[in-house]
Amino acid sequence: MVFCAVLLTIACYSLTSPVLLAPMAGVTDLPWRQQCIAWGAGLASSEMLTADSQLWGSDKSRLRLAGIAGTGPVPSSVQIVGSEPAQLAEAARQAEARGAQLIDINMGCPAKKVCNKAAGSALLRDEPLVAAILQAVVAAVTVPVTLKIRTGWDANHRNAVRVATIASQEGISALAIHGRTRACRFQGEAEYDTIARVKQAVALPVIANGDIDSVEKALWVKRHTGADGLMIGRAVQGRPWLFRQINAALAGEQPVEPGWQEKLDCLLQHCRAIHEFYGPQRGLGFARKHMAFYLHHLQMPQQRQPFNRINDAKAQLAFIQQLCDRNTEGKAA
Repeated sequence: MVFCAVLLTIACYSLTSPVLLAPMAGVTDLPWRQQCIAWGAGLASSEMLTADSQLWGSDKSRLRLAGIAGTGPVPSSVQIVGSEPAQLAEAARQAEARGAQLIDINMGCPAKKVCNKAAGSALLRDEPLVAAILQAVVAAVTVPVTLKIRTGWDANHRNAVRVATIASQEGISALAIHGRTRACRFQGEAEYDTIARVKQAVALPVIANGDIDSVEKALWVKRHTGADGLMIGRAVQGRPWLFRQINAALAGEQPVEPGWQEKLDCLLQHCRAIHEFYGPQRGLGFARKHMAFYLHHLQMPQQRQPFNRINDAKAQLAFIQQLCDRNTEGKAA
């Protein structure tokens, strides 16, 4: 099966690609979102924000809110997390006022500190509360509202179809589903039969998420689930070009592996953006985190420790530039 001219529409937005970046706390900051969009992601939501907007004055929240006033071809999306309908509604209003073009509600995070507050995937145990939250948030804003869930709380309580039906009834514009339960966290293999059943049960756009780590897997998941879109998180860390490759395959074209120079230029551009965003000192740690993934996929693990020992922003950039200079012909140093 060939997927030609595949597009994904969420309410009033026709996305440039049906392959989206999954929101990930501590990962999907503004520099990384911009990098993924440049490589073909059709949507890149912010890291999740607490629904308590009174806490948005913190430095952490300020950075997570950066860049939400969308001006480019890809609409800006802000993900919020909480358990109180009125509080989530107010957070959505505040995000819209700051320029967010989409509001995404997190009901998929499996982290204990989130679930212990009856938020994230813990909400899947309370379907009436799910309905109340969705109703409140949709009514509070004029922009489209999307929802991220898991297949259920555990293997004996997979209720994604019922939650999807609630979402459709309450006016949610698109639904992303991670193919694991909360109990699975990120262990074991994702399952996609539940996502396929959801797609058959509701008319709203369904986006499949979980273990999509290659072009071949992306095509298989798209075929198996019938999903309208795909969402990728951990698998693109260190290789954002996977978006471009999957887009090509979905359009019936041959995916092309970027050359060494293009990949190393990507590292340099991303590292520079990190330091511009966080500042020369704070950016050091974020650069180390992201470069570890790049160096792994570039089969340069021996360069990780030398890079991590660098304590100067300019020296980090110079180190990457040297990698570029030494590998222009495609041979690793």
